[in-house]
Amino acid sequence: MSLPVDNAKPLLDIEHDVLVSPSASTSHDPVPTSVTPTARRSASASWRDPRLIVGLVIVAISVLAGVKLFSGADDTVAVWTVTTDLRSGTIVEEDDLARRDVRFAAAADADRYVSAESVVPADTTLVRDVGIGELLPRAALGSAGDLALVEVPVAVAAEALPSTVRAGSVVDVWVTPEATSGRAVDSLLVFDDVLVIAVPGTGSALGSSATRQIVVGIDEADEQDLPAALARASTGTILITKQG
Repeated sequence: MSLPVDNAKPLLDIEHDVLVSPSASTSHDPVPTSVTPTARRSASASWRDPRLIVGLVIVAISVLAGVKLFSGADDTVAVWTVTTDLRSGTIVEEDDLARRDVRFAAAADADRYVSAESVVPADTTLVRDVGIGELLPRAALGSAGDLALVEVPVAVAAEALPSTVRAGSVVDVWVTPEATSGRAVDSLLVFDDVLVIAVPGTGSALGSSATRQIVVGIDEADEQDLPAALARASTGTILITKQG
């Protein structure tokens, strides 16, 4: 006896995926495929890279140069400088000096000049000329005893002596001879640019005005001219003019 065809059932249902090969495809067009790019890790910087080493060297040099520049900004020494021309024999005073910060190449160079961190001792005398703007050298300082001068007293009427003349001043000594026959005469320069060593008090009050005396210093080299100068001074009226 045969079973009806309509009631025939498969004994086992198998679910499976059907793989279709390209050759079995009904289409002749190729099947598109997608390609995923391979990720690459960026190479890390190496300490052996010459460019990196050169850059570090440049930075280090710049830092060192900056440190030296800023540290050198304070590497100055305060010294005294002269604010006016001072002649040999002048007593140095505070008004003659000004502070200046100077950068010296070596400490030995700085030691040649008078430090502005200390006050110049009283009665300090120059033993040589020092010009305006010049740093005050230690070698130019001394005392009146260090000068090779001949001391000469000069008597002068009080009104013929400037009130600002003091020890250390530089003056000219003039003499005006007595007029003869009513004719005016020119004054003569007796001592030129001489140092005042001392200005004592009033000498005497005989006559219409007081007489003052000053002591001036004459260079020993000019001592041979002293007799003629004193002779001229004795023939007339003395007048003192102050330099500076």
